[in-house]
Amino acid sequence: MLRVKDGDLDRMSLLYERYHKHLFGFLFRLSKERELSEDMVQNVFFKMLKYRKGFTGSGEFKTWMYHIARNVFYDHYRKEKRNSARVKLKDIEDKTGGGELADAFLEKSQELKNLQVALDSLSTENRELLVLCRFQELKHSEIAKILNVSEGAVKVRVHRAMNELKNIYLEIEN
Repeated sequence: MLRVKDGDLDRMSLLYERYHKHLFGFLFRLSKERELSEDMVQNVFFKMLKYRKGFTGSGEFKTWMYHIARNVFYDHYRKEKRNSARVKLKDIEDKTGGGELADAFLEKSQELKNLQVALDSLSTENRELLVLCRFQELKHSEIAKILNVSEGAVKVRVHRAMNELKNIYLEIEN
């Protein structure tokens, strides 16, 4: 990214090759919409290029990239005035029940479906934390930088989000 910042814009394609799948996974797990996630990935790379001078190199590139991705995600939902609070379980089941990608993602396993429904039932903030921690496999220190909070706060929030996920999952199972 430092080379892109210095004007070597061809290096942006290398960054895209390395990180577009990670970003897509992150944004898809938050939005549950394939086309929207693809558009947001493009928007993230556009913003990275546009704001390349803001990358100082003092922190990790991935932290800066995920920070931009979070902003793109929240900006989209602010603009659309969508309610990102809890959604009815029926709506979630309808949304994740069809489509080739959703079916492949859920592997048609009842346990996995229940876990997905439970994950989708979390608040956007808790779902985002678990996606960053468990699916994107970022360290607590990296997540702390992305969220601009202390590492201890991230640990507590992840623990609480996992407990909430567990309770929702058990409720669905029963």
